[in-house]
Amino acid sequence: MIERLRPLLSQWTILAPVLAVVLLIFTWGRDLPGLVVALATLILASAVLAAVHHAEVVALRVGEPFGSLVLAVAVTVIEVALIVTLMADGGDKSATLARDTVFAAVMITCNGVVGLSLLVASLRHGTAIFNPEGTGAALSTVATLATLSLVLPTFTTTKPGPEFSSVQLTFAAVSSLILYGLFVATQTVRHRDYFLPITRQGDVITAELHADPPSTRAALMSLGLLTLALVGVVGLAKGVSPTIESGVEAAGLPHAVVGVIIALMVLLPETIAAVRAARRDRVQTSLNLALGSAMASIGLTIPAVALASLWLSGPLVLGLGSTHMVLLALTVVVAALTVVPGRATPLQGGVHLVLLAAYLELAINP
Repeated sequence: MIERLRPLLSQWTILAPVLAVVLLIFTWGRDLPGLVVALATLILASAVLAAVHHAEVVALRVGEPFGSLVLAVAVTVIEVALIVTLMADGGDKSATLARDTVFAAVMITCNGVVGLSLLVASLRHGTAIFNPEGTGAALSTVATLATLSLVLPTFTTTKPGPEFSSVQLTFAAVSSLILYGLFVATQTVRHRDYFLPITRQGDVITAELHADPPSTRAALMSLGLLTLALVGVVGLAKGVSPTIESGVEAAGLPHAVVGVIIALMVLLPETIAAVRAARRDRVQTSLNLALGSAMASIGLTIPAVALASLWLSGPLVLGLGSTHMVLLALTVVVAALTVVPGRATPLQGGVHLVLLAAYLELAINP
């Protein structure tokens, strides 16, 4: 029975990205009725699951940590395009969209994805095991990028309000690109072993056991379908975003909730992939996905919005408020204490998930 279902599953993972892009073409730039929004949401969810499948195929071919990097960068590049598009359409109303979405991505990945992965792995295998050297390097880079891009604008005085001046924004953008480039070089070239999964005896796992890598042709096909799926996911997310914004306004919620919902939808493929890796006791892969996504979200979004600000007429507000700065500081401290031992129990996973819950609660009731 299972053998009969495999061809159907394979066809489904091919069909979902294609349907998502086709629906995106027919709905782009149009006001969608409720029935079409429901259909778009269903196909969006299917495309997310297909994206996870194809990302795992690519990861199996190229190995870690390249597989995690492919998914994180692919999702983030399209997420950046979504943010810039929404900012261009939204005027002054979207001045804080980049900040809200990037900060939401940081909190969701560093607390939600990390916490869920640690909880799943520790409940299933007793403790969650990972490499503190690589994870610590990723965490310090995320903390630095978040502080430079999201905290400092609140305290600068050259320009009134929580905004960077043009020179300051340029510095933040260039610094983000440099730090992200250095991290990718460290992760993939000079110290790749720091980012590979390890056994419970501390040995590095250089290849997955009992898993033959797919052919180059199959991997390239999955890479193309992964790109299609991600384009469909983010494009359909933009299509349903007016409905989301209307629902947020009708419920009397802050506009920042829109950024949270967008980040949740866009990060869903990485979340599912991270939890699957944690179930296989590959927690380092989960952490690569989580922290790599947070890093890419800041390191690519800030330069992109800095460039887009040359033609966008509205203000660009990047500075966080005091409540969010406290949550960011607490997240960094807790994550550092989680990373240092190189192993975690369900307690650490629960602490991170409570921090995410606190962020979501304060987003709804600031």
